[in-house]
Amino acid sequence: MRTETVPPARAERRGFGVTTVLFAVTIVCVVANVLIAVADYARAGFVLRNSAEVGLPARALPYLATLKLSGAVGLLVGLSVWPWVGVAAGVGLVLFFVGAVVAHIRARVFHNIAFPGLYLILAVAAAVHMIHLAAGPLLGW
Repeated sequence: MRTETVPPARAERRGFGVTTVLFAVTIVCVVANVLIAVADYARAGFVLRNSAEVGLPARALPYLATLKLSGAVGLLVGLSVWPWVGVAAGVGLVLFFVGAVVAHIRARVFHNIAFPGLYLILAVAAAVHMIHLAAGPLLGW
């Protein structure tokens, strides 16, 4: 029985493309979370309106901003030094934005649910990338 294998050079090119896309999305996730954390700290008008619509008290904003900023910093640490810190940060951001989507659904605020949804997608992609960096060598990826 003959099995076909992908030549190593071709397999590397294919994997490199996915890794590059995940790296880019992770950077976008970092930048997006830093920017929204700054908006939270500054109590930007759109942040206050959105928070009020979903029933979140304004006094909670600095704490939530700190969580977002911590996730962004954790992703950077994961990219540069300790990948497992990046895994923890990515998973934390996923959980955070799942909570944000749930808050929108519970409050029946659907007109802007795409924003936490987009942040959730970015966080999932970043977490996948961090898992790939941390566990990839262990799993032969």
